[in-house]
Amino acid sequence: MSDMKNGNNSIKYNTMQRQGSDDSVEVHAFDDLNSLVKNENGYEESESLSSLSATSFNYINSIVGSGVIGIPYALVRAGFGLGLIILAVVALVTDYSLTLMIKTAHLSGRFTYPGVTESAFGKIGYYLLSLLQFMYPFLAMISYNVVVGDTLSKVLIRFYPHLGASMGSVRFFVVFLVTLFVTTPLCLYKNVSRLAKISFISLASVILILLAIVYKLFNGDYANVPRPKDAYAFAQPDILPATGIIAFAFFCHHSTFLIYQSMKDSSLERWEKVTHISISFAWVVATLFGIVGYATFTTLSQGDLLENYCYDDMNLARVLFCVSILLTFPLECFVAREIIRTQIKRFYSHELVEYDKNVDPKEAKDEDGNNLIITLFVVFAAFFVSPTSECLGPILEINGLLTAIPLSYILPGLIFIKLDPHSLFSREKLPAIFLVVFGLAVSISGVIVLLPSLFDPQLDCSTGIILGYCKDDDVTTSINATANPMARLPLPKFKT
Repeated sequence: MSDMKNGNNSIKYNTMQRQGSDDSVEVHAFDDLNSLVKNENGYEESESLSSLSATSFNYINSIVGSGVIGIPYALVRAGFGLGLIILAVVALVTDYSLTLMIKTAHLSGRFTYPGVTESAFGKIGYYLLSLLQFMYPFLAMISYNVVVGDTLSKVLIRFYPHLGASMGSVRFFVVFLVTLFVTTPLCLYKNVSRLAKISFISLASVILILLAIVYKLFNGDYANVPRPKDAYAFAQPDILPATGIIAFAFFCHHSTFLIYQSMKDSSLERWEKVTHISISFAWVVATLFGIVGYATFTTLSQGDLLENYCYDDMNLARVLFCVSILLTFPLECFVAREIIRTQIKRFYSHELVEYDKNVDPKEAKDEDGNNLIITLFVVFAAFFVSPTSECLGPILEINGLLTAIPLSYILPGLIFIKLDPHSLFSREKLPAIFLVVFGLAVSISGVIVLLPSLFDPQLDCSTGIILGYCKDDDVTTSINATANPMARLPLPKFKT
């Protein structure tokens, strides 16, 4: 995809560096996120900005999150062979769209997603994009809290079975402690580049989980799982929902500009390297999760693969999964915080805000106070919603189709088509047109397919159902005691 910048008539994006765009106030305006990524006039560059490898770690951490656990389920919906093809296609499309976003930034001279959108579509586009860009990370934070609460609660119940009688209280207590002592301190960081080492820990957790499920497969611990004769059928009818699930797993566009501006010597060429490295790594991890998870449980694979494992097993993997999610949490919080902070500044100034690039962020007392208040508001708003939400799955699927897909594919393509000076059906714009068509097809058709299921009276949101191939013990009895009796089936059945 890097060859798209070649040609005598193409715009030379690499000459339009972020640091060199000093010709007008609008170029920096409110798009200059110096409260997050310090510049050369503040801290020493080696201490404030991320190297290419550190930027890649941050970006991989933003991509590889809870979505990889759902890839085996996507293969169930689309079919094993076709699902793997869709996985590769979505990775390639995502790689192109991420590069396209930075190209549009250089075209417009604006380095936030809302700023780029405003350059193309005015204030209406700006406010619509700001709303979408806030909704996704905020709902992701809620989903992370729910997953952590459910997962760690079950680990506790493994050691203290009597707690199963009050699962809701245990979940609330777990989420409260995690919010107070883990996510809040991490989210109070002002600089994304400080998370490079933490991102590595998160990625290491995901790799260890992958190694654990590989070991379980080859050790034959789940050889008793029923395997239908057509388990490895090439295709299944639910292609669109599967595409939505996979696209959701690769979504990271809301943090693209934040991470780009944390990169030392940022340019389109260096960003393409970061994107190729990050997407390639994420694709390898997602593919391995999909193949190994599906080979273990075939058509019984659930949306959260760890739910397929018995509750006296894989508890260390569950803890590692929570660690990975919690270390991704701050990246989502940074985006939500910056959207609110920018809107407040814009509201009071009634115009584009130009930050003082010579001010050390540590000395900006008022700014720090605002960051503290906004961060605490976002983090605890997510906390208060998450313990009361027992049915986030379907809501987040719709949210993925209505926010993740437009943010990932539709808007980047439309913005590039609007800002690029070439003709509509030129070679430069054809891939962007395909990106928009792809996003619209998946989003609209996916909503049509999934919407009826939201009003299904048989929809069950209970978690913690012990499957038939797991032994019945005190832990099983304790967990099932809090589950919906209608959902206590010996084995789940896949519905086409």
